[in-house]
Amino acid sequence: MSATNEKVSYVELITNGLLKENPIFRLALSLCPAIAVTNNLKNGVFMGLAVVVVQVMVNLTISAMRSFISPRIRLPIFMLVISGWVTVVNLVMDAAVPDVYKDVGLYIQLIVAFASILARAEMFASKNPVVPSAFDGIGQGIGFFFALVVISAFREVIGKGSIWGMDIFGTKPLLILILPAGGFFAVGILMAAFNWFYEKFGAKSGAH
Repeated sequence: MSATNEKVSYVELITNGLLKENPIFRLALSLCPAIAVTNNLKNGVFMGLAVVVVQVMVNLTISAMRSFISPRIRLPIFMLVISGWVTVVNLVMDAAVPDVYKDVGLYIQLIVAFASILARAEMFASKNPVVPSAFDGIGQGIGFFFALVVISAFREVIGKGSIWGMDIFGTKPLLILILPAGGFFAVGILMAAFNWFYEKFGAKSGAH
């Protein structure tokens, strides 16, 4: 989905990021937040939203600037653009949701180093017009958001017996799932389930 001359629909660009090239479940990129901040659903949702905003804005910015960026310095320019938008999101979250920011603030700042965002800037946004790049960013961002929500909901429900902080089971049968080690188990299990489902249903139906 990185070729510049491929004519793809905007819907396909979105479903590509959600399914075929899901950053976490399919490409295994930027797994740090998938393990570190997904011990409850609230953190996963806000971290995912932050990534969506950064991914879309970076794609838009790089695409708009692509004619002016020298190939020799493109990577430093990409990193400057990413760090600029991460700073904006970081400041907004700190002001708007300070309670959540206390838990995920460090990882918001680490979005600068996310391979998934840099990869889309290099592979797609720097080679395509603004509108397709925006939809590619939306697709990749939604794919990342979807993965974080699924992982964090899975870990909170099974590890804490709650969802969004509200108790639903009254017990904590698998407390290990909300610990860092449990994050690896959760990501591995859900990644395997996602890929099995995709290969069995998505790939055969022609989903992109």
